[in-house]
Amino acid sequence: MDKTLYRAQLLDAQINLVDLQRHIIARDLRLLILFEGRDSSGKDGVIKRISEHQSPRETRVVALGKPSERDRSSWYFQRWTSYLPAQGETALFNRSWYNRAGVEKVMGFCSDAQYESFLADVGAFEKILIDDGLILLKYYLDISKDEQISRLEDRRQNPLKTWKISPIDAVAVAKWDDYSKARNRMLTDTCQPLPWRVVKADNKRVARLTVINDILRTIDCGGYSRPVPVHDIDQLQYWGKPDASGTFLAP
Repeated sequence: MDKTLYRAQLLDAQINLVDLQRHIIARDLRLLILFEGRDSSGKDGVIKRISEHQSPRETRVVALGKPSERDRSSWYFQRWTSYLPAQGETALFNRSWYNRAGVEKVMGFCSDAQYESFLADVGAFEKILIDDGLILLKYYLDISKDEQISRLEDRRQNPLKTWKISPIDAVAVAKWDDYSKARNRMLTDTCQPLPWRVVKADNKRVARLTVINDILRTIDCGGYSRPVPVHDIDQLQYWGKPDASGTFLAP
């Protein structure tokens, strides 16, 4: 996407996000948006474009590190509950409890029993949140293997991005097929009661606009300042049933 066009469309989308936040605050709503995806899939960039013109008092970005010994000895979902939004707040989770269905499974950081238990329990956990009035959206940013290789190399070469480098990066590509298998199982087994919103993310600019405009279309604030583009099924699909088409995902 041309940079000039991207900036114009991003401005419109961010103005609408300001409208949305006013609506959330005025109506005492609670919004939680989860972002999942492979390493370098663009989660940081999407979250930045959503949050950069939002009120910092009512917006929280959550990116938890490695679980502590106390975390590991507690109920699995417990470490995230204190970060859930209160009335009028928006929380953006850069990775979430779905770590167990992705990196923990692939890297052997959890047992098979813990993994299966998570897949069986997460739907009930999310239903509790939804029934309590929380607005919950789940996004999976999907990239190709070639794009991941390119982005990981860019991290290594760009001194401003070295903070993103982790030991897990070294095996991200080597375990590509394992991550694909875990992704597919996660999307299929955890798409109820809430669908996954799967976004093609090889093009960062298009992916950012796709996510923001999907949020705007999903939550009716009574009218936005700028037009909201229609849903592009070539860029985003709702993974809301076990037989959703696997052809949309990167192999």
